[in-house]
Amino acid sequence: MSEYIDQTAPGGSVGLVEKKFFTFAAPPHPLVVESGLSIGPVTLAYETYGTLSPRQDNAVLVLHALTGDSHAAGYYDASDPKPGWWDSMIGPGKGIDTGALFVICANVLGGCMGSTGPGSINPATGAPYGLEFPVVTIGDMVAAQKALVDHLGVKQLLAVVGGSMGGMQVLEWSVRYPDMVRGAVSLASTTKHSALAIAFNEVARQAIMADPNWRGGDYYAHPEKPDTGLAVARMIGHITYLSDEAMRAKFDRRLQDRCDISFNFEADFQVESYLRHQGKKFVDRFDANSFLYVTKAADYFNLENAHGGGSAVSAFAKAKCAYLVVSFTSDWLYPTYQSKAMVQAMKKNGLDVSFMEIKADWGHDAFLLRNPRLSAIIERFLERMQQAARAEAPDTPEAKAGG
Repeated sequence: MSEYIDQTAPGGSVGLVEKKFFTFAAPPHPLVVESGLSIGPVTLAYETYGTLSPRQDNAVLVLHALTGDSHAAGYYDASDPKPGWWDSMIGPGKGIDTGALFVICANVLGGCMGSTGPGSINPATGAPYGLEFPVVTIGDMVAAQKALVDHLGVKQLLAVVGGSMGGMQVLEWSVRYPDMVRGAVSLASTTKHSALAIAFNEVARQAIMADPNWRGGDYYAHPEKPDTGLAVARMIGHITYLSDEAMRAKFDRRLQDRCDISFNFEADFQVESYLRHQGKKFVDRFDANSFLYVTKAADYFNLENAHGGGSAVSAFAKAKCAYLVVSFTSDWLYPTYQSKAMVQAMKKNGLDVSFMEIKADWGHDAFLLRNPRLSAIIERFLERMQQAARAEAPDTPEAKAGG
């Protein structure tokens, strides 16, 4: 979640929301993951906003980024200082309009916000899984989400929407379950990580594993957690989410609470203080092992290898949905050329594709920020998907009423 999110976006709030839990894959029918190992039972934490239509044709699945969670909009109680991580986009009258849509958001498999992950209890031992938890992929995360969508009675998703790692899940959904997806919105994402992205993730993982309190992943019973390593990992990641323009505008070389440099290793500069604050704040809400697992899943993601024998064109040949692909000018983590490459592969398959590069100075985090242009683009795309859904069932009373 970005601290830059503007909570004053036009439109209403979804109000008070409740985190729910869905459990499946209980033995003797566990979830078999791509590594060949199995796990069960599996629990997904999720939230929903809006109302599912009688025809069950207005469901939108929102997919979160690397360290996000199921709390995408609204408040858990009146004292919450901040709403969900995409409250600027989700709500009545917003880009994802809960007055017309039924929105689902689930914490990913391997996460630590209520879904089964390495910090969950292993029923075979009665202790947290730790590194006994199987390494999972983006495909495994999507397979678990499919079980949740089935549980909710949704036969086809009007759209899947996500940015960054959420965008990877969008792409995976579109080719893994093509008959279930009408529209796919991929924001600031890619079909596979570059060497640069993998390198930053590896340095972050090494920071965690080098912390003596990590204890080979078996730290849950100890009072000391690998907080230092996790904080450094977050600091590394946070740098990749910003841009040179954002750093200069927000910090430049300004000093923090001092008139001159200290000639020691205190946080002399504002940017140093900011990164330390972000790291300390992060350890209060995230699990170090989960960070290892979700970054590895993102690094392993390779849509063309998994679905196209090494060809992006062949991978997207499986898709049937309409696509909206959006990149941002200052995003150097997943730069525009990567979005253009996937758009080209989609078009070679004759798919319905809309592409937009949005000028933004805030780097990769731009997809999380309040942006009227992005909201309008997503709103129009979802309205087009709704019109297409109604056109396929024109004789129903709801369709005639425009619902």
